[in-house]
Amino acid sequence: MLEEYFAKPATVDRLRGSWMGAEIETYVDWLAAHQYKDRYIWSRVPVVFAFGEFAGARGAATIVELPAHVDAFVEHRVALHHEHTRSTRPMTNEVRGPVEHMLAVVLDGYAPTGRKRGLHPFADTAPGFFDYLVQERGLRPFTVRRYRIHLDHFETYLRKIGVESIREISPTILSAFLVERAGAGLAKTTVRDEAGSLKVFLRYAHRQGVLSRDLSSAVGWPQAYRLSEIPRSISWADVNQVLASVDRRTETGRRDYAILLLLVT
Repeated sequence: MLEEYFAKPATVDRLRGSWMGAEIETYVDWLAAHQYKDRYIWSRVPVVFAFGEFAGARGAATIVELPAHVDAFVEHRVALHHEHTRSTRPMTNEVRGPVEHMLAVVLDGYAPTGRKRGLHPFADTAPGFFDYLVQERGLRPFTVRRYRIHLDHFETYLRKIGVESIREISPTILSAFLVERAGAGLAKTTVRDEAGSLKVFLRYAHRQGVLSRDLSSAVGWPQAYRLSEIPRSISWADVNQVLASVDRRTETGRRDYAILLLLVT
């Protein structure tokens, strides 16, 4: 996803090379899923990256340690801005906002000091789903975040088509969603992962009585076979070139030519 917003490979490598590179990419995925504009992402990611470097230099080694460094980073960043620009315009919210928003996305339970946002998809109708993933299925935080991103895509799609409640979901809607995701140029494995997350969510919603029937069986996904991207054949021009390269003046050449003809036909 980073490559879609940052054209220079060196920039992408620098972001992914950060000790919190996975969290930065998760944040970008979340912003993209919620249809934030490109310039919004361009302005926020450098701040988040700088925060990670700042916190790391102060000894932070895990994501859960980051909140303790927010205030110091905001003070440091604002002071640098005023020093370089000679401006007295308040900058606190422009620094604190991206940092706290990122933490709220990647760190479960983190509450920003500003206006609260509903970060969990379907939090109003299935509020216990993400607790279920952790407590009953035993999923790791990174995997839970992937579920959140996948369901964000589905929630955004439902809003786009005017569906206000998951109780209105039908097999037709589920199929149309996956067709749209596949048509967006995503890899088959990505679409398959989204379909898998959706299946788990639909089973949970049925178990909790949110859905009157289990719609998980209506979710199909593309088969992704190993080495499936390898071409099935070569072009006829290449075939003719191979045949023409065989020396049929010898017995070995005539044998090879016969074998190649069998393979071709």
